[in-house]
Parts: sequence; C-alpha cells; structure tokens
Amino acid sequence: MYGIKNCDTCRKALKWLQAEGIDCRFHDLRADGLPGAELEKWLSAFDRDTLVNKRGTSYRQLDDAAKAALAGDDPTAEIIAQPTLLKRPIFSHNGRYLVGFKEPEKETLKSWVD
Repeated sequence: MYGIKNCDTCRKALKWLQAEGIDCRFHDLRADGLPGAELEKWLSAFDRDTLVNKRGTSYRQLDDAAKAALAGDDPTAEIIAQPTLLKRPIFSHNGRYLVGFKEPEKETLKSWVD
C-alpha cells in the first residue's frame, strides 16, 4: 500500500487491513519517496482524474504552470516532486492496482487475497 502516514484515509485502510488479517507493506510516499517505475505503471493503469487529487490542498496551491504540467504529456516530474498530489491510498498486488478506500475497493482487496 502506498500512501502518507498522516493521511486519515491511509490510517483507516491500514487499520482495516489489519482487522481483516490482510498482510500489507506500507510505503510512505512522503518519507520513502515515489519510485518512478511504480508511477509509470500507475499512469498506464489509470487516467489522471483517477490518480491525481484535484480537490486536495496540494493541487489547489499549484501555480498554473504546474497544473499545466500535470495535464500535459508527461506529469511524472511534477508528481514525483509532490507525491501528495496523488489520491490515496494506492494498492498494488501482483501487477494489479487500486486507488482509494471505499466499499468497492474493500471488496476488491478481499478478492485479491482469496
């Protein structure tokens, strides 16, 4: 699971995973950095509206040039520089990816371990 340790949703997800008995390794995007290779996989798997949190403070504080870079052909550098732009948490399991933590994502996570 990729996220940020002080993100409420990430904390809820970790607590839920533990309660469900689902093993998980947590990667803090802020403290541990964002692996470029992993970001490339996410950008291939999801459209940007799914991946980039445009409602968050990080996005709202960007200047127009940074927002244009995110909307451009290659948003990699901007996202790596500010991983808090990503929606969280992001789950990765055997080449499958999932963004967010609501009921549909919980069901999908359960199916990954069955």
